[in-house]
Amino acid sequence: MPAGAQETSTRISHQQSDLEHLTAAPYSDDAHTASAPFRSILFLESEPGANLDALEEPAVFSDLNLDQVVSAVTANRDEYNLKPYFYFPLQNVDAVHYRYEVLRDIENLALVEQIKSFAEGMRQIRASRVLEGKLYYAKQKQRWFLDSVEKYCAAVKRLCYALMRMDLSSRGFRGLRGYLANYVESPAFRSLVADTQKLTADLAAIIYCVQINSRRITVRDYHSEPDYGADVLRTFEKFSQSTAGQYRFNLRHASDMNHIEAAVLDMVAQLYPEAFSSLKEYCDSNKDYLDNVISTFDREVQFYLAWTEYMQRFKQAGLAYCYPSISNHSKEVCGKDVFDLALASRLIAQHGSVVTNDFYLRDPERIFIVSGPNQGGKTTFARTFGQLHYLAAIGCTVPGSEAHLFLFDRLYTHFEKEEDIRIRTGKLEDELIRIHRILEYATPNSILIMNESFLSTTLSDALFLGRQIIQKIIALDILCVSVTFLDELAAISNTTVSMVSTVDPANPAFRTFKIVRRPADGLAYAAAIAESYRLTYASIKARILANVKEGVTR
Repeated sequence: MPAGAQETSTRISHQQSDLEHLTAAPYSDDAHTASAPFRSILFLESEPGANLDALEEPAVFSDLNLDQVVSAVTANRDEYNLKPYFYFPLQNVDAVHYRYEVLRDIENLALVEQIKSFAEGMRQIRASRVLEGKLYYAKQKQRWFLDSVEKYCAAVKRLCYALMRMDLSSRGFRGLRGYLANYVESPAFRSLVADTQKLTADLAAIIYCVQINSRRITVRDYHSEPDYGADVLRTFEKFSQSTAGQYRFNLRHASDMNHIEAAVLDMVAQLYPEAFSSLKEYCDSNKDYLDNVISTFDREVQFYLAWTEYMQRFKQAGLAYCYPSISNHSKEVCGKDVFDLALASRLIAQHGSVVTNDFYLRDPERIFIVSGPNQGGKTTFARTFGQLHYLAAIGCTVPGSEAHLFLFDRLYTHFEKEEDIRIRTGKLEDELIRIHRILEYATPNSILIMNESFLSTTLSDALFLGRQIIQKIIALDILCVSVTFLDELAAISNTTVSMVSTVDPANPAFRTFKIVRRPADGLAYAAAIAESYRLTYASIKARILANVKEGVTR
């Protein structure tokens, strides 16, 4: 070796392929029994298609506090963009059951672990592809691409073989299992795996020598030159006096190569043109290696994982959730131990207690007229009713120990809005325009949630308008919850049911937040007036105490 020169033999490093450790697992023909080709773990039939990500938050979300619920569910999962899935209620009972089946399978922790392992593998692949796009040198980009495909093949086979060993009940996961089995055994995938393994092995087998002489670098073939490392260690071993201390340094690892490393790699490619030519051809021919159904599953399954994790916090707080029974023809709905998810989440965070409620409607009942004192839980009850039906329509479990719900075609809300000075119409006119538009488009399969409508007018006018609107709702035969101070509306027909927010009999100022099914006592409007003029028990008591305190101070 010339004086002043340094020579080293180098092997292109790689991690041993995970594919080498994956052996064929027992497979049952049961995986192929799906009645239709598997396409989605979320959608049985009515898929939103390419328009999914263009969906906007439904108008009812803010009124029902569903915007808060969905934000909490999807937190820390921004990479999957899950919110559009919550914006697309299903219109088919069987499609809802399809999701419930999947949710029940996901109660199996072993399955969840396999899904999370697959998701982590796909996350690494996305990270590699992002980094690959930022790299400058072509050969390095190609090697990162090869690494991504290797991880993809390993992740898919691991999930496939894991599902084969599991007892799955849902049509969704059984369909996925069959799809993966066919995919993994397909000539295209087998060829991809074989090409990936061979190319990875060929690159790993390349050994070359780098000769550094002053500022000149030469790359040549490796000819079994001896390793001088052992000789160097033996030479310096005699100078060792005691066990050396441990000195660790965190060296910065740059993913991108510098120009010197790139030049060395170019010279290596000239020495082994066949391997690097195969690498380029491999990258060109496998650009679309990622299967669309598998990629879609990776995103869609996060909907179930996110919802399951979200509902666990309520279970840990002692609250129940359930799989409701769903019907698109029976309007005999009911709920037991139900609660508002958004409110419960805040109360749990503050270590408060959550009050649950029950409700039911029996034919021909269709409309809840909810009255009672202010701040007594009436609006919360209305929101809960809306939340239950919307969550059921997207195939989610619902808060409560039992629920029988109606699958609607449209869900409407009519909540009191603050007056907007930019709108030339008055507040009352705006409310009338909104309710007219709702009733114009509503069908017998719709649901309407009304909250404190027509507070801006006189009692007589509000009662007149309320009766006209309730009569229209009765004629449409739609399910409705109306929070109002107009107790008289509960007695319009046998389709209306009175629900009342209760107070502590020993202390009328104390709200129990329980909403019970009983005739109204006629005091709701009086209570509203007393509240507005600060003539309630609590307000009068507070003023008396303030005056006493002021007198004592003087």
